[in-house]
Amino acid sequence: MLEKKDFEMIAEIVKETNKPIYERLDKMDSRLDKMDSRFDKVESKVTEVQMTLENETNKGIRIIAEGHLDLSRKLDEALKVENEKEMLLLRVTRLENELRRLKAQIEEIA
Repeated sequence: MLEKKDFEMIAEIVKETNKPIYERLDKMDSRLDKMDSRFDKVESKVTEVQMTLENETNKGIRIIAEGHLDLSRKLDEALKVENEKEMLLLRVTRLENELRRLKAQIEEIA
């Protein structure tokens, strides 16, 4: 029958035989730990960027868009006034020409 010493020797032999595997597993564990910490950093940075987009960028874009709407309305109003001014200038020119013709007719008669 095997004694405790025998089992200890078998365990030591298995341990020595599998030592390269354990060393590689330890290295892999340390590399995975480093990768986990890097992923945590990336995740926090992504969260920070999302918060910035939500809180600053989107609000800024909304404010700019509202300003452009106001400018567009003001431009439409200015163009409307400009169109009215142009129509009035055309009417004044037509009336001036008509007044000249009437004056010329009156001078012919008189």
